[in-house]
Amino acid sequence: MEIKEYIRENEARFLDEWSSLIRIPSISALPQHKEDMLACAERWKQLLLEAGADEAYIMPSQGHPLVFAEKRIAADAPTVLVYAHYDVMPAEPLELWKSQPFEPEIRDGRLYARGADDDKGQAMIQVKAFEYLVREGLLTHNVKFIFEGEEEIGSPSLNAFLKAHRELLKADIILVSDTSMLGADLPSLTTGLRGLAYWEIEVTGPNRDLHSGHFGGAVANPINTLCEMLAQMVDPDGRITIPHFYDDVEEVPAAERDMIAHIPFDEEKYKKAIGVKALKGEIGYSTLERNSCRPSFDVCGIWGGYTGEGSKTVLPSKAYAKVSTRLVPHQRHEIISQLFVDYIEAIAPDYVQVKVTPLHGGEGYVCPIDLPAYQAAEKGFAKAFGKQPLAVRRGGSIPIISDFEQILGIKTILMGFGLESDAIHSPNESFSLDIFRKGIEAVVEFHKNYG
Repeated sequence: MEIKEYIRENEARFLDEWSSLIRIPSISALPQHKEDMLACAERWKQLLLEAGADEAYIMPSQGHPLVFAEKRIAADAPTVLVYAHYDVMPAEPLELWKSQPFEPEIRDGRLYARGADDDKGQAMIQVKAFEYLVREGLLTHNVKFIFEGEEEIGSPSLNAFLKAHRELLKADIILVSDTSMLGADLPSLTTGLRGLAYWEIEVTGPNRDLHSGHFGGAVANPINTLCEMLAQMVDPDGRITIPHFYDDVEEVPAAERDMIAHIPFDEEKYKKAIGVKALKGEIGYSTLERNSCRPSFDVCGIWGGYTGEGSKTVLPSKAYAKVSTRLVPHQRHEIISQLFVDYIEAIAPDYVQVKVTPLHGGEGYVCPIDLPAYQAAEKGFAKAFGKQPLAVRRGGSIPIISDFEQILGIKTILMGFGLESDAIHSPNESFSLDIFRKGIEAVVEFHKNYG
């Protein structure tokens, strides 16, 4: 049976199984969902066995459990390790959802729900392609699966898990569907990811909240001070001011810049889609270079003082911020993390106390496009989408991809099918059913060509 026919005959079942996962609110960031995390892992174990895995296990970690499954074809055959994550982001703000976030709803050819794309929909693409290959007797190599439950909180347990289970996870290539394409009619393969470093800053002034009339103008306001410090992090040219930050930043080669310049990109459409009148970034680089090949610095959250209804005239005792940098290959997140701590402490005025807590981070990644597995993925996209995929770097971070290379010694193929319009991490996340079908076909073709 051809893959398109198989998808047509089984699509109702695929949607039911996909929905059964979505209905489990596997939010790794919230302790009250610990049981949901285990339930989702159990459901994936069941689905992997039903798809044709020889065996599947729930494996403990220092945090949420992982799911491991394996299909053995031959001892001397190559092995593909499929990675995905079953945890999702919190759904708030709930009032912005047009339907219930954990009750999937199909509208206009898309499935709407938290996790519809990231990553339950994309993981389902991998599992259903595997199912077809097994049932049709087309699988010629070994396949392993490792699904984790902490990707959305930085994969804090995965590094130790990889080190403890090197032999179990031994493979020739890793296949991941957790990235995006340039567009539904612009298939693309991700060849690079940015790294990440993330911190929380606490600024303390007086030993208690003060009356802003009695003390304002005489005592430093921690929120004001924090804002002043953060404003120094990026100069007018869009360059990050942390000393030695750029020491290991490799300039984008001219050939790659030329390739990026030829990627179809409508800047007006881009601005309209996100509701801004103008763009801002590092001078001397295009928008597509800024959000993929160059580092960035962002304040992700800031709070302090009184934020309730009405007014309360206080000079707050404390102010907080969460900040992050996106890093490029060769920048080590541990080094950047310490450089940031040193810089903040150096510019902190003596009328406040500053505490910086590193939260998590990871390295960037670049995939060579001459790998046989990459070329198999290219053929998969070409068959399913009818055109050769573009090779692009993406601005996001998947820190564990660099861990795979450093700990397991395996390169990763980033064969993602998401779209910007899927609104991952946002209200009304969704996934195109057409892309879902084409994704299954592309992954099937990958395995045929790789095998």
